[in-house]
Amino acid sequence: MTSEPTAAAPAPTRTAADRARPGGTTGLLYGIGAYGLWGLLPLYFMTLAPAGPVEIVADRVLFSLVVCLVLIAVTRSWRALADVFRSGRTFWALALAAGLIAVNWLTYTFGVLSGQTIEAALGYFINPLVSVLLGVLVLKERLRPLQWAAVGTGAVAVVVLTVAYGRVPWIALILAFSFGFYGLVKNRVGAKVDAVTSLTMETIVLTPFALGVVGWLGAAGTLTLTGHGAGHFWLLAASGVITAVPLLLFGAAARRLPMTTVGLLQYLAPLLQFTMAVTVLGEHMAPERWIGFGIVWAALAVLTADMLLVSGRRRAALRRAGLDAAHRPA
Repeated sequence: MTSEPTAAAPAPTRTAADRARPGGTTGLLYGIGAYGLWGLLPLYFMTLAPAGPVEIVADRVLFSLVVCLVLIAVTRSWRALADVFRSGRTFWALALAAGLIAVNWLTYTFGVLSGQTIEAALGYFINPLVSVLLGVLVLKERLRPLQWAAVGTGAVAVVVLTVAYGRVPWIALILAFSFGFYGLVKNRVGAKVDAVTSLTMETIVLTPFALGVVGWLGAAGTLTLTGHGAGHFWLLAASGVITAVPLLLFGAAARRLPMTTVGLLQYLAPLLQFTMAVTVLGEHMAPERWIGFGIVWAALAVLTADMLLVSGRRRAALRRAGLDAAHRPA
């Protein structure tokens, strides 16, 4: 997901034998852990009342920075962090990523706290379609026929849901596009910066704004961080760990799994959020919304089918290349 999933470097291509090894099983468990935690975030945000979305995001930035600096110290990655500061292009790319993820976090938190978790989940269902669309518009990539079909079906779904909601589903669209552009920026940074260093840099960029928000709320007498007991304080402080742990699990999964598997796992987070919103949080799903979501899921099914077909062809090509190399005279 991530409001929550962070873009990572592509995992190396793995054979069927590789995936049968314990490393593949471990990677799958890491991936389920990452997307499962992202999927359960709405329950965590509901425990933070009476803190509002702006304070929650500001506190999340500050406590995430603390956790990241501890991780940087433990892994002795200060040089990597200093390299980002010295590299103007990488620094400004991550500064842009920081702004995009801040918009994403704020919109997601607002959606959950305002009783619109279903629409927030919709944003992460739409996100893969937006990523494909951005590949065409920004990277000038050529789409395969099934990808065009998926994007077109997704556009129809947005129209249907606009009618169903009686308004444009702006929470979903902001989440999908902010995270889509965030992933695009992180993709351009590529393998230059590891996940922890990247998140540390992003939180450093956001820290002055977060401190300003905390100071402003404190002056206005509406800051809840220090005024509602130790339990509330530590719940907010836990946001640093809750931000960092899924990111580390995701990074571990991406190194062990083929990108096809990672692509399929990404649907786990919004599926959990959607299920939780309907069954636990009691949000209403009118019939016309079910129709809209059904069209979105149909688009994702088409996109997934294309991904699996392409992955299968690539594996077959690699196997043929391996056989050709094995039978080639020395």
